[in-house]
Amino acid sequence: MQINISTRHGNLSEAAQTKITEKVEKLGRFIERVSKIDITVDLEKADQPAISLVVTTELKKEFKADYSSDNLYGCLDQVIDKLENQMRKFKEKLTDHGKK
Repeated sequence: MQINISTRHGNLSEAAQTKITEKVEKLGRFIERVSKIDITVDLEKADQPAISLVVTTELKKEFKADYSSDNLYGCLDQVIDKLENQMRKFKEKLTDHGKK
């Protein structure tokens, strides 16, 4: 799994990048074939950072989520939660096979 972290309008410390990497690596437990995760942290507004997260799978499916908050790690938790919900619903569709 390839993880790319990019920032706009500022820089993240090594500790912040490591923590972000550790948290997003857990997204692989929902869908096994995650090929790439792109994280963009926008620090234009210092008091309200925004995070955009794109997860690409080998199934040619992309999951995207954005969130803005007053706390960087709280923002990260919210965007990961959004993506987990999207991935969970997608996996349910795959395993359900249209049964009602």
